[in-house]
Amino acid sequence: MAAKKIKSKSLRKGRGKANKAKKSKSVKRSFTRSKPKKKPLKKKAIKKAKKILSKVKAKPAKKVLKPVKKAVVKPEKIQKKEEVVLPKKERKNAKQPLYVPPPLPVIEVSNHPKSRVKNILVSQPKPENDKNPYVELARKHALYTDFRQFIKVEGLSAIDFRAQRVDILQHQAVILTSKQSVDHYFRVCNEMRITVPETMKYFCINEQTAYYLQKYIQYRKRKIFFGHGTILDLVDVIRKNREEKFLLPVSDVHKEQIVDFLDELQITYTKAVFYRTVSADLTDIKNLNEYDVLVFFTPAGIKSLKQNFPAFKQNNTRIAAFGHATAQTVKQLGYRLDVFAPNPQNPSMSGALDAYIKEANKR
Repeated sequence: MAAKKIKSKSLRKGRGKANKAKKSKSVKRSFTRSKPKKKPLKKKAIKKAKKILSKVKAKPAKKVLKPVKKAVVKPEKIQKKEEVVLPKKERKNAKQPLYVPPPLPVIEVSNHPKSRVKNILVSQPKPENDKNPYVELARKHALYTDFRQFIKVEGLSAIDFRAQRVDILQHQAVILTSKQSVDHYFRVCNEMRITVPETMKYFCINEQTAYYLQKYIQYRKRKIFFGHGTILDLVDVIRKNREEKFLLPVSDVHKEQIVDFLDELQITYTKAVFYRTVSADLTDIKNLNEYDVLVFFTPAGIKSLKQNFPAFKQNNTRIAAFGHATAQTVKQLGYRLDVFAPNPQNPSMSGALDAYIKEANKR
């Protein structure tokens, strides 16, 4: 029994060694298979490869032509003599101004010697407080300033208004240029017992005139439009309401610019005189030559000067006029114009007077 056990152990050991030897051989074979041996190249394949290389070397490489950029001549390098400036074509859709006012006439001021200024007469009502540019001007240059209105406004009676044959209720819109036009429009309506409908549209020249309507109507419930001081500000609004018939309350002396403006826009309107400008009584003023400067703002004020003082000789008294119409009236009546506003340097009359007095009082 012991001999059999020894034989079985020896057989097992022998089989184990044989298995290990087989495994080692299989591993070696796997390594040899992963690295295949390089086969020697045939002579024919070598000859073909040499011929192909020789042909490639013999053929010259094709030149790749790059596109040549055309020389662009800049407009700066062209001589000025050869330049041809073509007129710019206007676009068909370009917005054109709805109304172009006519050019204003050139106003020339006299070269009369500028002597010292001490006294000024302003043709306006006396201000209620000291917040006035002419009061401040007098304080600045130590001047004596007088205020006196050369004109007064009188309303037309109902009988005189009916003579114009104007029906107020046939108009759906009103153009109001001042507070006076507001007062006399509603005054005539009351005298003629006309109730202004709530659908009436109001076109005011500025915001102050628009707010002044609160004296007669409820501001919120009405259609009110206003500009910023000129009738040109209302171009777009009036054109949008061009189907309405407009009423223009004016004085007997008024600016034709508003009438020309409405004619240019081809608006249906009626111009009616609601009040007239009349010369004031100035008999209490004994001598106008006591004043160094007389200041006027309307053509009616100059006409009042001529009517109240027909024998007035200007001599050294300077006349200041505001507005082109006022300045032209000064020259038409034979007076000398010394100060004019508005001008490029001074858009206001107080500014023009300030500049004139500074220069005059230096001497």
